[in-house]
Amino acid sequence: MSMEPARRYEQLRAERPELFRNDPGGIEILTDPAAVAAAGGVLYQDPYVLLVRDPVRFPDGREGTYIRSLSATAEPGCVVLPLLGDRVVLIEHYRHATRSWQWELPRGFGTRGMTGAANAAKELDEEIGARVEELIPLGELHPDSGMTGDRVLLFAARIEAVGRLAESEAIRSSLTIPFAEAEGMIADGRITDGFTIAAMTRARLAGLTA
Repeated sequence: MSMEPARRYEQLRAERPELFRNDPGGIEILTDPAAVAAAGGVLYQDPYVLLVRDPVRFPDGREGTYIRSLSATAEPGCVVLPLLGDRVVLIEHYRHATRSWQWELPRGFGTRGMTGAANAAKELDEEIGARVEELIPLGELHPDSGMTGDRVLLFAARIEAVGRLAESEAIRSSLTIPFAEAEGMIADGRITDGFTIAAMTRARLAGLTA
């Protein structure tokens, strides 16, 4: 990082105040510069994530620190359920974090200056070479409320075809199957990705599975 951690923390507070809101009865973020410096401030930053250690006061009056992972941009990420006729499209994606191949839906980080809908269309084009015919919002998701402050927008998208897969992103195949079969993959453990499970649940609740 080009900026000292405590100074970068104060800059982040000014840029994205919603991340530092204090609600009555919650865990209070302390703003004293000495407390910020002692806690650590912004410990790490790259184009995708920030790792922050906040000075805090717990509801019982104890003071301590709390660590958070945050997206490098204020714009939310997205997850998109591609609908090809009455079927859904899954991709087989190698995930470095788990060191395994995962069946999941296309998704991506937020893109600075881009709406959620535009970002969803971009991710579909990049990952499966598909053009959006109709985009259906399915609400938002906090992927890990204990560790990250991020939110992710969920969508379903009607498409006409699957094109070239993003092999450079370690996507090696796609699967176009009935919704019930995809739910079966969740039930038997072939799908374990939380984003995919959430988007498919929202799609079922929205009546998109018939």
